[in-house]
This record gives sequence, structure tokens and C-alpha cells, in this order.
Amino acid sequence: MLAFGDSITNGGGELQWGVALQSWALWVARALGFPFTSYAVDGAQVTGVVEQQLPAFQRRSAHPEARYELGCIYIGTNDVRTLDWNAARFESKFRQALEFIASRSDRTLTLTTPLDLARPRAGPRVAELNDAVERAAEEVGAFVTDLRDFRGRNVVMADHVHPTALGQIAIAERVLATLEREGIKPMVMPSQLIQYDITWGKRMRGDMTYAYRHLKISTVAGATLALSRIRGS
Repeated sequence: MLAFGDSITNGGGELQWGVALQSWALWVARALGFPFTSYAVDGAQVTGVVEQQLPAFQRRSAHPEARYELGCIYIGTNDVRTLDWNAARFESKFRQALEFIASRSDRTLTLTTPLDLARPRAGPRVAELNDAVERAAEEVGAFVTDLRDFRGRNVVMADHVHPTALGQIAIAERVLATLEREGIKPMVMPSQLIQYDITWGKRMRGDMTYAYRHLKISTVAGATLALSRIRGS
């Protein structure tokens, strides 16, 4: 399995109820029994995938002409939050990346982005992003896992961008459901590979930490939005 993308695909982060945070793509590979190779980079945008990650694959791979059973890309959460967001430009670059991955993979998969993205919310731009992703995927023949409704305190961090440890697993299981509909059956589900115990004390600490972080992020987001409105008036 081959993967490209940003920090969501790169994985890494804090424990949740003792479960390590790791990439949804790695969970998918483990569930399918595939060896896993990733070139995802924290903070990446689609231009970074095309100009850095794809060339990195060609330079660093011991077998750059090898084929993969599954190639994946999840990108756009950083692009859509920039001031110079341009849906057409994103779609062109994304199609280029998707075609590259498809040329080296028996099957190709990508994902849409949650509509409830970021604080301040990315808003209607996310719909533009998802439309671009789905058009490119249809043209290339890639599978799409829909994350438009993906949200919730237990699966998304307080920034409303990054999945929690259990959120990464939830994304992986949505991807596996997509693949199973196409006849690719997992050997095991990621949720069967973890064990955790939620005590009253752990839940209290977790809720307090989340509440603090959410308040901090929401306060900064509100101030940023108010400032932008003042500047625009």
C-alpha cells in the first residue's frame, strides 16, 4: 500500500484512552495485510504532493517502477484554509497526483473532507474541495470514501481538523467499507486490534482537557473572524 497526503495521513500525536494515534492509512494496510509505504508530510498542500512527495517516491524508493495493490491520497484540508484558495488550481494539481498514483497502483482511493472543518469554519470552500476531489476521482477511476459527515468530540480533536486516535481508526474503517463494496475484504478490522479502558477519572481528565482546548481555539477563531470583518468593512 502506498500513501500520500498531509498530517492526517502521516499520523502521529497523543494517546487517546491509551490507544496510540497512527495514520488511518496504516490501519487500512494492517487490516488488509499489506506492507505500507507513506510519503505524507505534516502541513502539506496539493502542490507539495506534486512537487515534493511524488519526486521523493521516485528518488527514495528501492523499486520506483514497482506496482502497489492500493494507492491512497488524502489532501486538501490545508489548501482549503488558505487565503488564496483556488478550486480550479487545486483540482488540476490533485488530478495530476491521482493519475501518478493510479499509474502505479492496481486500485486507487481518495477521501472527501469533513464539512465541519476548522475554526473559524472553512465554510463553503469545503464543498468546492469535495466536488473537485470527486470529479478527479471519477475521471481517474479512483474509489472515494466520503467523510463529509465526519465529526464529533471522540473522533476529531478540538481544532476540528485532526482526527483523534479513535478517529483515525473510524476513518480507516470507512475506507475498508468502501473497499469491501468493491470486493476487497479486510483480514481484520482495526477496532479489533486495540484495547482500552475508560475509567471515570480518565473521562473527566479527557473532557476537561478537550473543553479547555476547544474554548481556547474558539476564542482565537472568534477574534480572528471579528478582526477580518473589521478590516473588510
